[in-house]
Amino acid sequence: MSPVLIALIIVLALVVLILISNIKVVPQANAYVIERFGVYYTTWHTGIHVKVPFMDRIARKVSLKEQVVDFEPQSVITRDNVSMQIDTVVYYQITDSKLYAYGVERPIMAIETLCATTLRNIIGELELDNTLTSRDKINERIREILDEATDAWGIKVKRVELKNILPPREIQIAMEKQMKAERERRARILDAEGEKTSQILVAEGHKEAAILRAEAIKETKIREAQGEAEAIIAVQTAFADSLKMLNAAAPSDRVIALKSLETFAQVADGRATKIIIPSDIQNMAGLATVLKELVVDGNVDHTPKQPSGDTTVTTTASSSAAARPASAATNPVLPSTPGGNFGTGFAGSVNTNVTPAVNAQEQLRSRARQALENNRR
Repeated sequence: MSPVLIALIIVLALVVLILISNIKVVPQANAYVIERFGVYYTTWHTGIHVKVPFMDRIARKVSLKEQVVDFEPQSVITRDNVSMQIDTVVYYQITDSKLYAYGVERPIMAIETLCATTLRNIIGELELDNTLTSRDKINERIREILDEATDAWGIKVKRVELKNILPPREIQIAMEKQMKAERERRARILDAEGEKTSQILVAEGHKEAAILRAEAIKETKIREAQGEAEAIIAVQTAFADSLKMLNAAAPSDRVIALKSLETFAQVADGRATKIIIPSDIQNMAGLATVLKELVVDGNVDHTPKQPSGDTTVTTTASSSAAARPASAATNPVLPSTPGGNFGTGFAGSVNTNVTPAVNAQEQLRSRARQALENNRR
């Protein structure tokens, strides 16, 4: 083979190698900045591109994906002169490859420096408590300032986050004590509210119980009063019926006189030391006649008996008694003897027929006393 042919093959091989080496494929979410003769020529995006040998060069390969950079803690001082360490996290994305390549030298360091100075300015306007509770506001303000400054660098700042806020150890201890005191205060408040609610419920329970007891007593008294009223009405009705029956029977004067004597015997059997005979018993002569007939018929025991107890019988006379003669055997007075026995004399005259009446009275009193004793037993 001739030397010329060999040289030609070598030249063709070199040309092929140079062409192949200048064929470039740009990946997804990437961009290449191309310079020709040292001047920005174009930007390659995703796809196959051919570079002109010895004329074009790739000045910078740029990633268009969102990126995260964590900066070192920065020393800041609050408005109330508290020194602390704050580290930030910045999320950014390159939107213009040309500006990113030619806008600023070392753009990440530029962003870090700008973030630190902006953070110091913002924290210097806030006190410690506001710094700890206003993270969202601080993040938003830093993002706005960085985004505005990095527009000329082809960078879009998406988010800025304060990763850690580290106050001095003494401040941390004070904050822990404050937090503990606050929690204890809340616990005491909750305990007091629970005790208050419990006492209120107990008092309401006592109140309702007292109301129910009062209503029960009220209902009991009402029912007792109603029962007593019905009993009284029943008794009075029975008494009225008995009077009607008595009037319908038309009793004779002798029966009425006998009933009066029995009632007098029952009254005399009590503990009273004085007995007042009503003025309605105006005709003792008729009563004596009845007693006489009873004695004649043999129904009365003629043996005198001593009454029990010291009893004085006084007769109250009506205004009509003065019109009758003094010799009549009316309105008897049975004085009490020193021995406690009833006398046998009438006012105005002496009548021996009184002794049977007294014996009859004593007999009736004995019978009434015996009936009461049987009832008590």
